[in-house]
Amino acid sequence: MFALAILIELYGYTIFGIGLLHLLNPLFIIVGSTTIYLIALWYMLKKGNPGKVVSLAVKYLREIQKDKLSILLLFILLIQAFVNLLGALSPEVAFDALWYHLTIPKIFIEEQSIHFIPGGLFYYSVMPKLIDILYIPSIMLGGEVLAKVVHFIFGILTLITIFIFARNYVTSRNALLAALIFYANPVVAWQSTTAYIDLGRTFFEFLALVGFIYFQKERSIKWAFESGLMAGAAISTKWLAATSLGIFSILFLIQKIKIKDKLRFYGIFISSSIFVVLPFLFFSFLKTGNPFYPIFSPLYEVTVGVDILNPFTFLKDTLNVLLFAQDPISPIYLMTVPLIFIVYKKMSNLEKTILIYSLLALTVWYLTPRTGGGRFLMPYLPAFSVLVIFVLVKFKSAFLKTFFFSVIILISIVTVVYRGLAISKFTPYLTGKESKNEFLTDNLNYNFGDFFDVDNYFERNITENDKVLIYGLHNLYYANFPFIHESYVKKGDEFNYILTGLDAKLPERFKDWDLIYHNDTSGVKLYTKGKIKWVY
Repeated sequence: MFALAILIELYGYTIFGIGLLHLLNPLFIIVGSTTIYLIALWYMLKKGNPGKVVSLAVKYLREIQKDKLSILLLFILLIQAFVNLLGALSPEVAFDALWYHLTIPKIFIEEQSIHFIPGGLFYYSVMPKLIDILYIPSIMLGGEVLAKVVHFIFGILTLITIFIFARNYVTSRNALLAALIFYANPVVAWQSTTAYIDLGRTFFEFLALVGFIYFQKERSIKWAFESGLMAGAAISTKWLAATSLGIFSILFLIQKIKIKDKLRFYGIFISSSIFVVLPFLFFSFLKTGNPFYPIFSPLYEVTVGVDILNPFTFLKDTLNVLLFAQDPISPIYLMTVPLIFIVYKKMSNLEKTILIYSLLALTVWYLTPRTGGGRFLMPYLPAFSVLVIFVLVKFKSAFLKTFFFSVIILISIVTVVYRGLAISKFTPYLTGKESKNEFLTDNLNYNFGDFFDVDNYFERNITENDKVLIYGLHNLYYANFPFIHESYVKKGDEFNYILTGLDAKLPERFKDWDLIYHNDTSGVKLYTKGKIKWVY
């Protein structure tokens, strides 16, 4: 799995380099780099003894086949994955995806380059965005649906990684339970149906932990290096993952080895992490003068309240995200906490490492912006899930094990039903009873600034030679025409149409422009002044 993760990193950075060279077109992306990396993947699988991989998979399947409860667990996982896939195969309607995860890559494609988009709307354009970059070939090949499938696959890869790692220490049934605990989180199920990037971060974050655990066992440079590469990939996916460097710093610090060895191994880890993210830092610095832009800028000021040091606030906020988050997290983690106190003295170094990692993860989550709710805690859920199983297997009580097994199954079934009901709105589209146009017209949120050409007016009347200046619209992935936005329009920009969103007013300077189109459903209005190009 580490080799695959590194290959994904290299592929993303290849596209990044092509974009910086202003060569972002299907010839270089699809025919060139994608084909080369598919060949590399095939060669890697062939050279990596595929027979061994197949035999291992067969071994696990036979173990599962011999145990009826394991078969049940695998069946629920497959049902959950199928339900999530149905959501992934449907048009995107999620806010952040339509705001920047998909829109920025689409703008890069249209302008054939990766560049800085100034202003207060697309400021994420210079932030680390490894997974967003993977959406560039996805959009080229299959639009937003393929991008959603890519994100869905990262959830599956995380699932497999959890099983393989846990299987090294527990039975196949318990390894499946660990995987199911993670995948049955409603926040994971929801994320699996969107073109966000958090499952990509989760995949890399967990691999960083696995790499560290292998390092802890072998004390080898290789694993310190690979753990660092995974941590760097997580940061290159989402800036917030940089906080995990603090977690690993403490984990290295508490290792019972000589100080010079601690410094040497930690130096390898941190150097490889920074090496991975360095291209994004350099790019941001060249374009904005701030390697961490928009952090530490007026667009994204970092403030810390005094109340954050209150232990009761920590307890309240932690309980709130574990029990009442808008994107829910399984209650199984909270239910296991009392058991940890009981078995702590019996825990191995491996188990204590995962426990310390989990506690530090909760701490950094609490100390950093938590606007994402349960989604921002999700990268640590694989570790939480494995910890739950490691704790449960230490108890000999049949009643206790049966109780927790039943709770895990119940939560999983509830999640399947919950997500099934949530994606039922996609059913008319998936069955062909409703066109994509009809689905998006009915399901986009125009009050939040979503745009969609509901009656194909723009497709019929706006050409590639036109330019539309947009006011009051926020989520522009479905704007399939040349545009500039009010947030980054500058003196000298040319345009011959002005588009305003719901409740947005036409600026006073354009009051003499003529209204030529108004749509009651989306609330958009289109203005022109003789269709002649004007200079801002």
